[in-house]
Amino acid sequence: MKELVEYLAKGLVDEPDAVRVERVERDGAVVLELHCAPDDVGKVIGRQGRTARALRTIVRASGARSNERALLEIVG
Repeated sequence: MKELVEYLAKGLVDEPDAVRVERVERDGAVVLELHCAPDDVGKVIGRQGRTARALRTIVRASGARSNERALLEIVG
């Protein structure tokens, strides 16, 4: 799941080397923190949050397959 989010995010941004994903366990859920360059945050979020919503849907579905509650946080 972590590798998938990283791969998708690297395809969206101008600085793919700055993208990293950290897995954190919080309140019984797996939280994936997506870190990217400050200039690329808008590209990851997308117009009206559509891209971010799509990434979060993928993470949630992937977590459901492995019986985990998974969330995605975008950190600039």
